[in-house]
Amino acid sequence: MTSPELPATLWADLQDIQPPLIAGILLGGSLAKLGRVLHSGSVDSGLGPTQLFPLRLRRPLAMLMNAFEMSLGIALLVTVFPVGTRGGAALFAPRAATGARVAAAAFFLVCVAALAELRGRRPDLGCGCFGDFSTQPTGWRSIARAALLTGAALISIESPALYLPPRDHGSLLFFGIVCAELALIAVLSPEVSEALLRLGYTDPCELRQLPAGRTLTALHRSGQWRKHARAITTELPIDMWRELCWRYVVYPCRLDGENAEVVFAVQLKRRRPLIQTAVLPVTADWPAAAPGHPVPAQGRGHQEAMQLSTGVYPQP
Repeated sequence: MTSPELPATLWADLQDIQPPLIAGILLGGSLAKLGRVLHSGSVDSGLGPTQLFPLRLRRPLAMLMNAFEMSLGIALLVTVFPVGTRGGAALFAPRAATGARVAAAAFFLVCVAALAELRGRRPDLGCGCFGDFSTQPTGWRSIARAALLTGAALISIESPALYLPPRDHGSLLFFGIVCAELALIAVLSPEVSEALLRLGYTDPCELRQLPAGRTLTALHRSGQWRKHARAITTELPIDMWRELCWRYVVYPCRLDGENAEVVFAVQLKRRRPLIQTAVLPVTADWPAAAPGHPVPAQGRGHQEAMQLSTGVYPQP
């Protein structure tokens, strides 16, 4: 792995570390996107270049890209290790390894073009590379990182099977190169600052920014929704508003043959929010509405709906 000449040693070590490092990044990105899907309950919630495609293509493209990313990471890991020994020398599968590394280079090259297009057409969207951590608008750092990984995959094509460096000054040089490249990737990754921010800070629920779509997804996966789903008469809510740590969602329903409304109070929490409900029958003293369409709860006052669903009155 090492050679007496320092430039040759640096180049050989630089080639050797690329396949496992690229595989770790690919698998980490794939698992982060999968975690986002599991938390939100929808593949459509992802960010990134898939948002440039028509709506009907976004889900299959997101699933295909995530599956390819994970498969490519596994292929890079599998082909980097020796497949056996012969006469004390490690056997290597160069064709499979070369194919995986060429595929990785092509993948990151496509990512460079896609991120550049995303920045030009939708500068407000994050790249989605690492799920919930990639929410910042796509910038030059994300594009430069993809370009760096393209070059890393290209220079690794001719590298041999991975094995531990010798226990001398060569090992220090090897691990120094690893740390330097990881530091460079961290500088080019806006996700690092987001991860550090989440580790050290939890925003108060009154100030927490949680999209309404995330609230609806959590609601539709809850037991309270399944309890009232058969009585609800529309797919979309007729009213929705936020008060401090709660978001209120109103759906029309039929209760014993009469018009009514079910009010869901969903806690503004990213994971496993508390959900409470209240069913409000429509009576004659409430404002009139078109036949078959109950009056939204907002029309008869937020305070009553809030008190019935959570038992808490809003502050004046």
